[in-house]
Amino acid sequence: MSQPLTLRTDAGDEHLDLPEFEARVRRGEISPQSLVRLPAITGDHFVPACELEVFKALHEPKRAYFARAFSLSRFPWLTSALILLNLAIYLYTVRAGPLSLDDMVRYGAKADPMVADLGELWRLFTANFLHRDALHIGLNMFVLFNVGGALENTYRTLDYLWLLVFSGVATMSASLWLSDAVSLGASGMVYGCLGAIVVFGLKYRSILPSRYRTIMSEAAIPSVLGLLLIGITSEGVDNWAHIGGLLAGLVTGLFMRPKLLADEGQKWAPALRAAPTLTIASLLAFGPQLVGDQLPSMRHERDDTFGISVPVPRAWRRGADRFGTVAWNNGLPELGRASFAAQAIEMHEGADAAEQAARFEAGVKGLPQATTEVVSVHVDAMAPSRIGERDAVKMHALLNERWGATHVVAFFVPRGELVYQLVFKYPAEFPRYAHVLEQMQAGIRFEERKSLREARAAALLFPNSPLLLGRLGGALRREGEPVGAVEALKVAVRGAPSRVELRRELALALLSSGDVEAACEASSAAVLYAPDDPDSLEVDARCEIARGNPRRALERLTSARAILPLDERLKAAESRLKATLHE
Repeated sequence: MSQPLTLRTDAGDEHLDLPEFEARVRRGEISPQSLVRLPAITGDHFVPACELEVFKALHEPKRAYFARAFSLSRFPWLTSALILLNLAIYLYTVRAGPLSLDDMVRYGAKADPMVADLGELWRLFTANFLHRDALHIGLNMFVLFNVGGALENTYRTLDYLWLLVFSGVATMSASLWLSDAVSLGASGMVYGCLGAIVVFGLKYRSILPSRYRTIMSEAAIPSVLGLLLIGITSEGVDNWAHIGGLLAGLVTGLFMRPKLLADEGQKWAPALRAAPTLTIASLLAFGPQLVGDQLPSMRHERDDTFGISVPVPRAWRRGADRFGTVAWNNGLPELGRASFAAQAIEMHEGADAAEQAARFEAGVKGLPQATTEVVSVHVDAMAPSRIGERDAVKMHALLNERWGATHVVAFFVPRGELVYQLVFKYPAEFPRYAHVLEQMQAGIRFEERKSLREARAAALLFPNSPLLLGRLGGALRREGEPVGAVEALKVAVRGAPSRVELRRELALALLSSGDVEAACEASSAAVLYAPDDPDSLEVDARCEIARGNPRRALERLTSARAILPLDERLKAAESRLKATLHE
């Protein structure tokens, strides 16, 4: 059984056992001058507690001072200033109504493409000062005043400022890593403060005055769990961001010391404590200059049907686009949207990049009449260019849309019977996207299409099959490889001389290679074998045009039209030829 001990107080003598006395010394509740009687050591006499070895071993002056002096009564000026700043920003941003997604991106919310593609790291900080509506900011500011105000009373100003900055940035960083939502709000700072107050209460529970022990320490944990549960069960809440802020507060709280327990330190100590905050602020402020040229991280996407490979930013997703059947975009709906779209347009008369560019230009100019999204269009003159190591025609247009201006840069690349239409779009409000699209343009490659690979494989397996060789020749011709096409088709015609489609393909391949006379011989033979075949007549018409006999060509087209009077392609070819003859 512990020795009895008597403590003399203003209210009278208290009888304590030794463990209780030691606990009260650790908590700083017994001053060095308190009179104590421990019979085994002092006999019947009372002596100052500071003379006892047990007191000397346990007594820490700062902890004792903390237990007596700790208070939350000082007005939290820094927290109040932060709240006023949030309110002022909120009133400014909602002056025209509740924030839309475009407004969030424009004012500095955390938007993954803006950070990952453009290096706008400052959004990880500015997003903490934006709020969607009155309920959002009201709840955040209420908790921040109560919890942040308590921490401002507890810690030194620079330490508290670091907690706020680190929690806010960690919140948006966690959201950037784990969520693709556009995020904003001071809840990260709020959860950082909640995490820090839980750690503080648990670390210093033994020396906290009893009136604060009930609201800090374990008592704060149910509040934290309750707020997390509200977020999990609510729509439109970035819970990963909340968890990131909470973890940041917990970690920071482990290393922070209350100002009543802090050492005085050297004269340069405040500058040292301010260094982390200033470092983070500098990295965020100069993010685009520091990392912008290294971003974004790319992945290569291939489309076997079109035979195209293009690098796209790693976070981009595949989706629909009015300018192409194969498209990727950065996920933002309107303002801030950047995209790439590709399409292969078949032109049976031969790939004409300038003609397709003119069609595209007409379509772009017609957008204000076709859609309510585009207000006006300005198109620059077309210019020759190169992309993917191929000649191309380049066009630039500026679309003035309801939410802002959008640059459209289009390339038209001829390849056999195809014209590749490659369209890059990016918002004028974020000009750094031009650098991203330049990287994509530099990495584009044109590869062998799936249809050609399959035709080549089939011809290798059955090298004596005229039909498979004809299929290979047709695929090579459409791919823009007329020499290989002619070789394959000549062998195919020798193996099946009566197959009209093989002679027709051979004539087209010879035309593409520039051998007009041989092409016309092949087309004449096709017509001889099938005089009522409109496709053979149309190919023969091309040969006559190449020979310089447009009237003979018109006769062939007229005969083909008589067989297929509703064929739009033949009708258009006949109309063009008639117009040429009448000029």
